[in-house]
Amino acid sequence: MSVCFNVEIAGHIAHVQFKRAAEMNTMIPAFWNEFPQVIRDIDENAKARVIVISSTGKHFSAGMDLAVFTSGDGVGGEAAKHRETGRVRANLRNEVLRLQETFNVLDNARIPVLAAVQGGCVGGAVDLTSACDMRYCTRDAFFVIQEINIGMTADVGTFPRLCHLIPQGWVRELAYTGRRLYADKAKEIGLVNEVYEDHAALMKGVMETAREIASRSPLAVYGSKVMINYARDHAVKDSLDYIATWQAGMFQPKDMIEAFAAKAEKREGRFDDLYPLKKSM
Repeated sequence: MSVCFNVEIAGHIAHVQFKRAAEMNTMIPAFWNEFPQVIRDIDENAKARVIVISSTGKHFSAGMDLAVFTSGDGVGGEAAKHRETGRVRANLRNEVLRLQETFNVLDNARIPVLAAVQGGCVGGAVDLTSACDMRYCTRDAFFVIQEINIGMTADVGTFPRLCHLIPQGWVRELAYTGRRLYADKAKEIGLVNEVYEDHAALMKGVMETAREIASRSPLAVYGSKVMINYARDHAVKDSLDYIATWQAGMFQPKDMIEAFAAKAEKREGRFDDLYPLKKSM
């Protein structure tokens, strides 16, 4: 049983919900192990066509729990104080890479991931939501790059992704000052797709979008996500070449024929799910 999440799957939608509301859904050590396992299980076993990540309580998440820094061999842990500095720092680099991989799974998932944010989205939660395909929030939501307020540089994914989501001037202002970015401004500059009055309206709206995505050809949605991510990271010429190669291998007239038939017959399309990924031996 998960310490940090409730997971429900229905109607091709996987709903991953943070459940530690009393602790403001901080990202305790267990979070960094459970989250990638949950996402990979849904994706690799083709359990859903879209993932919705939401939370409970007043705040979406207060970010990384201090226990991540101070436990065991962490940067502030007791064991690290009595070891050779170079080797300790080499391990720290690998630990940062491990933490980054926790949210890389969202980018690498074959299916879209939607974030539904209420209240505070702080520190590591900005890293998480930046890795999602779309973000939605309540009127009282705010986003803050908290790391600068505690004397460190954000390192788990905020900057590499946020610079592709909002104007760089805004990234720099938020990063250098630690100010809060409130919901209306977040929508104005393109960080969130829509702002809802309250949590109930937020979840209703996000689930409607999730259902619409789930009704489309999973293979076509997968291809779209791959192409968007590739275009983000490559030149136009390279992206055009890659989509040509993708279509040569992945394009399936069967799904197109079904899409046209469903539209003509005024019904939902009936598409095959993606196949589970074969586990390596």
